[in-house]
Amino acid sequence: MKKLKIFFVAVLFFLIVWIDLPENFRFFNYTINPPTISIDIFGIKWKKEFKTHLGLDLKGGSHLVFEADTSKITPSDLEDALNSARDIIEKRVNFFGVSEPVIQTLKSSGKYKITVDLPGITDVSRAISLIGQTAQLSFKEEATVEPKLATTTPILARLTKNTNLTGKHIKKAKVTFDPQTGKPQVALSFDEEGIKLFAEITSRNVGKPLAITVDDFPISAPIVQQPITDGNAVITGNFTIDEAKKLAVAINSGALPVPIKLVEQRNIGPSLGEYEVKKSVYSGIIGLLMILFFMITYYGKLGLIASLALIIYGLISLAIFRLIPVVLTLPGLAGFILSIGMAVDSNILIFERIKEEQRAGKKIDIALKLGFGKAIDAIKDANLTTLLVAFILLNPLNWEFLPQFGMVRGFALTLAIGVMTSLFTGVVITKRLINIFYKKA
Repeated sequence: MKKLKIFFVAVLFFLIVWIDLPENFRFFNYTINPPTISIDIFGIKWKKEFKTHLGLDLKGGSHLVFEADTSKITPSDLEDALNSARDIIEKRVNFFGVSEPVIQTLKSSGKYKITVDLPGITDVSRAISLIGQTAQLSFKEEATVEPKLATTTPILARLTKNTNLTGKHIKKAKVTFDPQTGKPQVALSFDEEGIKLFAEITSRNVGKPLAITVDDFPISAPIVQQPITDGNAVITGNFTIDEAKKLAVAINSGALPVPIKLVEQRNIGPSLGEYEVKKSVYSGIIGLLMILFFMITYYGKLGLIASLALIIYGLISLAIFRLIPVVLTLPGLAGFILSIGMAVDSNILIFERIKEEQRAGKKIDIALKLGFGKAIDAIKDANLTTLLVAFILLNPLNWEFLPQFGMVRGFALTLAIGVMTSLFTGVVITKRLINIFYKKA
């Protein structure tokens, strides 16, 4: 059992180091990259790359703030309308080719805003024009194709013929449940003009797919089962409740467009970001070396153990940043560096307690046990207080009376991750290392 535990720890440590490797890392004549996981399950592809994601201030790009005009949106539809606008903007940004965009909604001074961070973008004016368009939802039917191409052309690629039925004809899309099977479905209702158009479209497309698109992005392509003349239709399928809700929100985005206007724009050059990254890395390395030197000089063997635990802490934190992933900004780096100091603080509390017990005449094994026991309460209190502050700054619930700005949230997120990791390394890893070294001694 002990050998199995050691093997498990060794494999876990190897994976952490592998995830932390920089891209194109050279080891003798071999090039090693962080792992990439690619899974294809029932035609659904999922890919995960472990790499460091840099924010605007480190990579360069544009920060855009759009103000949403919600004056014509009823309170009951407000949340869905804002979520739809955010989702559509994200699709447009992805279509534009921006990697790792950050799109968020927030409320400030009674006004609703959508922030868009576009790392590495160069053609800002085109992006603004693309994002600011009003969402266009439309229904498309299958275009006429040559018989020999009908079997080779994907269905969605053939659904290109406009039907003149758009989002303005939809009154509402909502999630309902099939009374016979109990499965979730999406119910649609149309206005008077939409009822006529939809009746004509469904009559000529029985047994054929009818695509629903937002800004030419297909979001669904249900098969028409029968002509629908009363203006009430349902989209069925093997939906989960979340999938049905997302589809209803996407459809409502065409019926409930939220006009937006650009109110703020900041452009950041990549050269500034590169310069700041280098300064931050150098500062972090110098600070870490000074901490290690102090710990080893002052505490001797215990300091050497704490330094090893601190290095392990750094590796685990970086692996977590890449695993989530966390978009690193300058404030985020500051939060991480601050958490390093707190990790050292935990070790100092433990060591000072151990020294107190030794001065009282306790043997080393008793001093280790009592020192950890007495220090743990102070460590927990200090870390819980810091986590509470991080929660307030992060404001995950978007409370209006708390900060809602990305830079502050980046600081809070890395600080919280660092503090929780330091709590784990200080209490668990440092204790295990001390037991191992002192038992061997």
